Amino acid sequence: MRAVITVIGKDTVGILAKVSAVCAEHNINVSEVTQSILQDLFVMIMMVDISKSDVPFTRFSEEITALGEKMGLSVHAMHEDIFNSMHRI
Repeated sequence: MRAVITVIGKDTVGILAKVSAVCAEHNINVSEVTQSILQDLFVMIMMVDISKSDVPFTRFSEEITALGEKMGLSVHAMHEDIFNSMHRI
């Protein structure tokens, strides 16, 4: 099972490291990352493998969102099934 994590906000040092650290804490593997700086705006999309996670996805999603709020970023995790359903024609 996979999930998509999106991060948007003012560029600061350590965003990728902190988001990845929360994933690692829960045995969630980061399989793909794309990031860009658009003027002073940091934008990142991560594909993660949640099949070996030690917490329910809803709890992980709440934790990653709380991290974003603490850092002044918009951070969201969406289960791949929901993502695919939203983008299916």
